[in-house]
Formats: sequence, C-alpha cells, structure tokens
Amino acid sequence: MGWVESLQKAINYMEEHLLEDITIEDVAKQANASVFHFQRIFSILTDVSVGEYLRRRRLTLAAEEISRTDAKVIDLAYKYGYDTPEAFTKAFRRQHGVTPSESRKGIGKLQSYNRLMIQVNLKGAEPMNYRIVERDAFQVVGIKREFSCENGENHVGIPKFWDEVNENGTDDTLFQLNNGQIKGVLGVCIDKSKDQPGKMDYWIAAEHKGEVPDGLLKYDIPASKWAVFEVHGPMPHSMQNTWKQIFSEWFPSSGYKHAGTPDLEVYTDEDPFSPDLYSEIWIPVK
Repeated sequence: MGWVESLQKAINYMEEHLLEDITIEDVAKQANASVFHFQRIFSILTDVSVGEYLRRRRLTLAAEEISRTDAKVIDLAYKYGYDTPEAFTKAFRRQHGVTPSESRKGIGKLQSYNRLMIQVNLKGAEPMNYRIVERDAFQVVGIKREFSCENGENHVGIPKFWDEVNENGTDDTLFQLNNGQIKGVLGVCIDKSKDQPGKMDYWIAAEHKGEVPDGLLKYDIPASKWAVFEVHGPMPHSMQNTWKQIFSEWFPSSGYKHAGTPDLEVYTDEDPFSPDLYSEIWIPVK
C-alpha cells in the first residue's frame, strides 16, 4: 500500500470514529506510520494538525445537527466530546462565530469543514530542482528540545525555539562552528515515538568535525542516500511550499520512499525575508 492510500485510510478511520475518543496513535496505526511521521505528513499536506482536523469536523457535524434537530445543547456537548456545555459553546463560537443557541435561531453564518479526500498532483506544474547524494554518517553539534506532536504543539514550539536561538546568539556560534559539507545551520527532527509515543526531539545544529564545544550536544546522522531539494525564496513560506510539493508531487511519482531517519532543513545566514534566499531540504530515501 502506498503512502497516499495509507493516508486516506487513516482519514477514513477518523471519519468513521469521529464521535469516539480516538487518539493520534490510533490514527497513525491505520497508516502504518509512527505518530511523528504521520502527523508531519498530514500537517504538511493539510496545514492543520490531526487534533484540529478532528475538532473542526466534529463542530461541523454539531452545527448541522443543531440546525435540523431540537437536541439539547448539553446532549450535543457530550456527544461531540466536550465535558461541559460551556466548553462546547466556547469551541463552537471559536469556529462558527456564534453560540449554538444563536445558530439555532439562524443568527450568523456557519463554517463547514468537509471530509478530506487526498488528491495527489502528478503533473509537476512547477519544476523541482534536486540531487541525489550518498553520504557516510556525520556529526552535528547544537542544542535540542523535546516537543509533543499532539495537537500540533511542535508546530507552535519550534518557531519559538528558533526565536530564542536567534536572540541569544546561538545561531551565530553554530555558523562559526560549521566546518562540514553542509553549509548552514540545520533544523533536525528526531522521531522518538517508538519509545515515547507522540514525542520528538528538535535540534538546531551545524555539521561539525572535531570535539564538541562546551554547552553543546552532538548527534550522529546515520549514513544515508539523500534527496536534496533546493528552496528559493523567503521564509517560512518557501520552505513550507517546498515540503508540500515534495509530498504531494515528488514522492508519489519518484519511486523513492522515505528512509525513516531524520530530515534536515538547511538555513544560510542570508536575509531570511529575501526573495533570493537559498535554502535546502535533505530527505533520507530508499
């Protein structure tokens, strides 16, 4: 089964069990993927976390039920996974802009999030520049932080992590230590879900040959065959768009599969908002 079919199977599972207390682990199993890799691919392709998708779909169904039935708000709150009517009303207002009672009276507009169907673009309307590189294992040095993949917490925490590193000068230190083949500071995602479900380490590091400087940690990137993609344009949109293109176009048509070891994002010390900014994405493939 290809990853597109696996992803659709997981979405179908979510839809079939929307009113049950399912977890991200339950969903990822349907795609034969770790929580980390499933959440990562899902969010890249849909721009939302699994938890947010479930919330939006449940509140869409709740709004439909409110408009066509006389069901009590307290009963709908419990049905759609909320402990109290107040929590349900707050979430309902956040999505739809009105309370359940106002919706029943026809006040305001409702936001409907429809069931996802994965469609892959195989035409490659925009060319992708990449190269295949084989490398032995190499060392990176830097700092790391653990994040949860639940409810997209990693997507909120990682940008803040980068802000801290930029503000306290750690990025400047890493640029100075960079003496390996990959030129730039790296963002490295480490999947920990095998031993710690739903957890990941994120490193901000640089390839460095030699002793590990005080205050920094080291990580050994395993020997791999890499697909190295060029990224052109300002952050963060150019990086995000390239990731989406990789998973929606390149992987389905290339014959390669993700090797399951860490991905690398490579950032230079150029102006991050420049339209001419050059960056890279390194993906281990097999």
